[in-house]
This record gives sequence, structure tokens and C-alpha cells, in this order.
Amino acid sequence: MPAILLMPFVFLFGKSFPQQYLAHFLGALLVVLTMKLSYLIKKDKKLALWSGILVGLGSIIFYLSSVGSVWYLGQITAAFFLMAALTESLDKKRPIIVSILLGAAYLSRPHTILSLPLYLFLLRKSLPNIKSYLKLAIPFLMFFAFDSIYNFTRFGVPWNKGYFLIPGTLNEPWFSKGIVHPSYILEDLKVAFLMGPKILNHFPYLQPSWAGMAIWMTTPAFVFALKASLKEMAVKLSWLSILLIFLVVGIHGGTGFAQFGYRFAVDFYPFLIFLTIKGIAKTNLKPIHWVFLFLGILVNLWGVIWINKFGWVSY
Repeated sequence: MPAILLMPFVFLFGKSFPQQYLAHFLGALLVVLTMKLSYLIKKDKKLALWSGILVGLGSIIFYLSSVGSVWYLGQITAAFFLMAALTESLDKKRPIIVSILLGAAYLSRPHTILSLPLYLFLLRKSLPNIKSYLKLAIPFLMFFAFDSIYNFTRFGVPWNKGYFLIPGTLNEPWFSKGIVHPSYILEDLKVAFLMGPKILNHFPYLQPSWAGMAIWMTTPAFVFALKASLKEMAVKLSWLSILLIFLVVGIHGGTGFAQFGYRFAVDFYPFLIFLTIKGIAKTNLKPIHWVFLFLGILVNLWGVIWINKFGWVSY
């Protein structure tokens, strides 16, 4: 999907067009979409502003969209379309539009389609009969068919087996049990929840680790997602989406390095952001919410400056 989005720019400006520009643009649009999503959840301009800052400056979307390399761009693109689909599902609820957006997310990161139950629930009032379900299914199936034909053309099979064709891949230590294995989930859990920055005995004393950093360190405000009411089906399905997507990325060898934070989490960030907004929307914004947001901004600004400007990062 990132390649498809870049095609008009390459046509107009040539092959030298920097793909990072697309990452910058999508990162900025993610902020706008998040603010709209927040306002749809609760008509509170301060919460919408808080939510936009959270995504733009207080999460690793800041770093990923500032770099825009191949894997980062794929994740930013997927997160953009998932967030757009969430916003549409809460706003105009047009099945065709949501289907197109989910198809685009699928072409960015295929496992994001595991969030489909959440979208079906949010659109339930717009799906009164079989015809309406067809409106939802057909656009996505067109994206799916395109992907299958594309894979068959390049690999001879309808699924993407490119990873398995990289010379020497299975010789890498992080693929010691194959490309995918359930035991790899433990390593992802360590990065997602336990890994911190590198502490040095010399200047600059503290630096990011390419191996990753815990989600709660890079975005402390995500803790407010735990306040979202589990009595709501949308909340339950959001957590289910997060779990299913995490399990898929977790069984894959490697934990996302080189990275700032735990980048695989961006595949389910739209749902984590949705839950965080829901958790705060139950009450008015309080000083603690701004404190946690400020801490996240500091951490991500530190990461972007240390890595992008000074190169103070290592394993």
C-alpha cells in the first residue's frame, strides 16, 4: 500500500522522491484523525487536543513517521487506514468506505484484518441485511484479490512467502525455531513491557536501545486505556483486536529491531488510542492526564533527537 500511495508522487517528481515525505504526511494525518475520533467519542475540544498531541508527540508514531524507512512506513500506513476506518465507523458509518480503508490497511500489514470484529460491531446498525454486508465485503475482497494475484505473479502462490526466500534468513539466531514459533512471544513480551533504555557510565549517560523499549515507557498515558469500561462491547472487541494482532507479530522471529520503543505495537495503536480516549472520556481531563502526556512527549522527543540528530543509540 505505501508503494501504491507513492506512485503519483513518483510519476510527478521522479524516482528520487523521498518516501519519508509520505511518512511525515501520514503521521500528521494520524494526528488529525485522532482528534476527530476523540471528538466523536466525547464533544470535548481539550480532550481532542490532548489526544492529537498524544499521537503526534507522545508516542513512537513521532519517531516512525520522522524516519519513514520501509518497515516503519508500512506500519504508519496501516495505522493511518485503521484509524480512518475507526473514525468512519463512529461517524458516517458507510460500509463501503470502511471496507476500502480496511483493504488498504490489509495491503499495508495483512494481520490488521484481525480487527474486523470490532468494525462489524461498530457498523452493526448500518448492516441490516445481506445486501449491506455485500457492500462491506466486496471492496475488501477486491483488495484481497489484488494482493493474491500480486503474490502469485511474483512468487507462484497467492500468499506472501517473500520472507522465506531471503538467503540465510533461517541462519539468524532470532529464527532458531523457524520464521514463526509460539515461543517467540516471550521475547516480544519482554520488549513490550520490561525493556528500558541503555544506562551508560559516560556521556550521554542515557540512550535508546535499538532492541526496543517498553510501551508504558514511550507512552505512559496508555495506562488510561485500562480505565475504559469492559461493560462496553466496543471496548472488549478493541482489547481482542490488540491481543490477536499481538499474537501474530509475537510468534514471528525477531522483536522489531532496529527500533525506538516496541514498533510492532503500532499495528494495534489505533485501538489502544481508542481505549485511552474512552478511558479518559469517562471523566474530565485532570492534571494527571497532562502529566502523563508531558512525560510521553519528553521520552519521544528524547528518542527522536538522540537517534536522528546525534546518533546516540546502540544495542
